[in-house]
Amino acid sequence: MLTIFLIALFGLILLSVPIAFSLILTASILMLFAGNFSPALLAQTIVRGIDSFPLMAIPFFLLAGEIMNVGGISKRIIKFAGALLGHIRGGLGYVTVLASMLFAGVSGSAVADTSAMGSLLYPVMKSEGYDEDKSAALFSAAGTIGPIIPPSIPMIIFGVIANVSIVKLFLGGIIPGVLIGVGLMIGWFVHSRKAGYKAEGKFNAINVLKAGFEAFWALLLPLIILGGIISGIYTPTEAAVIAVVYALVISLFVYRELDLKKMPGLLVSTARMTSVVMMVCGAAMAAAYLITTAQIPQMMSRTLLGLAGENPYLLMLFINILLLLVGCVMDLTPALLIMGPMLLPIAMNFGLDPVYFGVVMIVNLCIGLITPPVGNILYVGCSISKLTVAQMSKAIVPNIAIMIATLILITYVPGLVMFIPNLLN
Repeated sequence: MLTIFLIALFGLILLSVPIAFSLILTASILMLFAGNFSPALLAQTIVRGIDSFPLMAIPFFLLAGEIMNVGGISKRIIKFAGALLGHIRGGLGYVTVLASMLFAGVSGSAVADTSAMGSLLYPVMKSEGYDEDKSAALFSAAGTIGPIIPPSIPMIIFGVIANVSIVKLFLGGIIPGVLIGVGLMIGWFVHSRKAGYKAEGKFNAINVLKAGFEAFWALLLPLIILGGIISGIYTPTEAAVIAVVYALVISLFVYRELDLKKMPGLLVSTARMTSVVMMVCGAAMAAAYLITTAQIPQMMSRTLLGLAGENPYLLMLFINILLLLVGCVMDLTPALLIMGPMLLPIAMNFGLDPVYFGVVMIVNLCIGLITPPVGNILYVGCSISKLTVAQMSKAIVPNIAIMIATLILITYVPGLVMFIPNLLN
C-alpha cells in the first residue's frame, strides 16, 4: 500500500495534475486497492477536512495581508525598518529582512510577505546598484519567515490536523523565525563587504521617531493579534477577523490610502487563494484518512525504528532529510497535510513534544518554498525580479544553507522552540 501510495501521488504530480486532484485520485486508488471504493465516503471525508473553525482563520489572515499591501501599512513598516537600518552599508538588505519579520507578524503567508517586500524594495535595491540576483534571493528567502513568525497559516493547519495547541505553535515559532532573520542578515553582511556596498547616509534618531510615529498603528497590529491570543481574549480565528477589521479601519481612516473601489478585487483575490488552500486541505484529509486505514504510518514507523533504533536525534535526522526532499517536489501546505499525520505519531512514540515537532517540520518545509523545482516563493521572486529560475537558484544557495543551519540548531536544541511556550505554561 505504501508503494502504491507513493507511485500514485508522485506519478500524478509529475504528470502536472493539480495537487488537490492528485491527492483525491491517490485516495481513490488506495480505496480501489483496498477493495472498499466509496465515492460517498470520499466526498464526506473531503468536506470533513474543510469543516473546521480554526481553518476559518486562513481567509481572514490572507485578506488582512492583501489590505495591508494596498492600504499603506506595508509601506510604513518598510519606512520604519529603513530609518532603523538604512544607514548601514548595504542597508536596504537589512531593511528587507527586518521588514519581512515585522510583516510576518500580521500576514502569516509567505506569498503575501514576499510579494509585498519584493515589489516595494527590489526596484529600490536595483536602482541603488545592488546585485540583482542576490537582492532577489534575499527578499525571497526573507519571505519564508512569514509562515514561521506568528501568526502562521501552516501552524493553524498543523494544529488542526494534529490536534495541537495553535497558540503554543505560534509561540514556538518566534525564536526560530528571529534566528532565520538574524542568519540572513549575517549572510547579507558578508555579501555587502565582498560587494563593496557603501553606507547610505547616517543614523538619525529624529527620522526613526518620525517613521515610528507614522508606523505606530501598523506596528501595533502584531501586538493586538498575539496579545489577545496569548491572554485568551480571543481565539486565532477571531484574531484573524480582528486583523482584517483593524487593517481596514487604519487603511481607510488613518492612512487614507485604501480605495474602496479596490475592495472587490481584493476579495476576489483572497477567495481564489482561500479556495486553493481549502481544496488542498480537504483532498489531503481524504488521503490522510486512507493512509491511516492502510496503516502506512505504522509501516513508516517500523522502517524509521529500524534505522534510528531508539535514538530520537537520529530519528529527527532521517525525518529532516525526508522532509527536505519532499519540500523540493511539493508545496508546503500539501506536504504538511500529507506528512504530518504520518510522521507525528512516530515522533510522539519517541517521546518528542508535538509542538516542537510541528515547528521543526514547518521550518523544514519552508526551506522547500525556495528550492527548485517546485518552490513557490522562488517563482514569486523570479516574477518580481524578471530573473530566470537558474539565476535565482544559484544566488539563493547561501540563504538555503543559512536556513538549514538554523533547522539543525532548533532540531538539536529543542529549548529554542519550547522556551516561550513553556513560559505560557
